[in-house]
Amino acid sequence: MSKYLFVYHAPMTPADAAPPDPAQMDAVMGEWNAWAGRVGDGMVDFGTPLAGGVRVTKDGTSPSTREVAGYSIIEADDMEAALELAKGHPHLDMPGGCEIEVHEAQPIPGM
Repeated sequence: MSKYLFVYHAPMTPADAAPPDPAQMDAVMGEWNAWAGRVGDGMVDFGTPLAGGVRVTKDGTSPSTREVAGYSIIEADDMEAALELAKGHPHLDMPGGCEIEVHEAQPIPGM
């Protein structure tokens, strides 16, 4: 099995969004937990919301140019299986055109 990083993109970070009421939060977290249940033992790191991204280069720092709302790390048999899990993810149903990038973790030679 390989590890896959799910990077959640949204038009705004969770910190910038209006806070949901408790019933909305329970419903959304219920959907995320149901998705995690489908991932099962392949869930490596459920992840967390992210905010305040900063790009670092040799020339200095600047604000991130793309809103990264959060991440998860899963294990799957292959990219096709990881993409199937991403296609059924509740993040895609959030307002504003939310997206998920899926990246396969590559082995580091000698490690």
